[in-house]
Amino acid sequence: MIIPTAFHALKSSRSISWSPTGRLQQTLAGCLELSGISLHSGKVSKVKLCPEFAGRGRYFDFKSNFIPASIDYAEDSPLCTTLSKDGFKIRTVEHLLSAMEAMGVDNCRIEITNEDAKDSEVEVPIFDGSAGKWVDAIEEIGLKLAIDQCGNFCEKMAPHVNQPVHVWRNDCFLIAFPATAVRITYGINFPQVPEIGCQWFFTAPLDNKFYAEQIAPSRTFCIYEEVGVEQMRNMGLIKGGSIENALVCSVSKGWINPPLRFHDEPCRHKVLDLIGDLSLFARLGSQGIPVAHLVVYKGGHATHANFVRCLLENI
Repeated sequence: MIIPTAFHALKSSRSISWSPTGRLQQTLAGCLELSGISLHSGKVSKVKLCPEFAGRGRYFDFKSNFIPASIDYAEDSPLCTTLSKDGFKIRTVEHLLSAMEAMGVDNCRIEITNEDAKDSEVEVPIFDGSAGKWVDAIEEIGLKLAIDQCGNFCEKMAPHVNQPVHVWRNDCFLIAFPATAVRITYGINFPQVPEIGCQWFFTAPLDNKFYAEQIAPSRTFCIYEEVGVEQMRNMGLIKGGSIENALVCSVSKGWINPPLRFHDEPCRHKVLDLIGDLSLFARLGSQGIPVAHLVVYKGGHATHANFVRCLLENI
């Protein structure tokens, strides 16, 4: 038996409405486990992804504290996306959630631990700074149709943009236009760094194959002269950072650790982050990223999160 997910279709006069995708909700075919160093804390953490019932969505399990992968629990934090509930925090969730959203892992329990039993904060491993390792692991274990606790399959719903929705600050903006499929146009601009400069990347349209081959391998990046390593480490940031898990570009010397995987790898990584942050709009095993043409210029985690909050206001 197939039952509809507990969403109510909204009139098209509203900016956002939910509609069936024509697909059923999925989960992992089995458990998978990966461990690695964390970018900001520098500690080793372990993540175990487990199958979950349809309608449960994606959520973290940290010391038996359940934190949904939802914008309701997102907090502002520098350089990454952080989820917080009842004093417990999960940091740097964006690469993992990006892979799960794009590859169709709609329902999943994400168990996470680190080496310090006293910590109230934990961080998802950074690996090489991309989502490639998550995609490889998901493809290896495979997916299956998810059933609810009564043994029923559930429809997968998706949010649709009926009217333009936007957020902006100074010359940075994110706007969603109505479209029949998910499309992303993303621009970045670093005029002070000639090797990066102004870049644009366009997905047409976004699907799991395109994501796995063209977006997931792109790595996070930073500007050498702007990092302020000691100051950031004193703030508890980038303690695990190295040229093994981030691209580093110098204003005067160019790329410190080439080669790039794509000529526009920095821009592609921004798309990777965007998908992870927009996944926080998902509810009850639904699709998080809205069916729309998303146009972003000079975005970042704060812009992405503000846009998801704007979507909530327009339901």
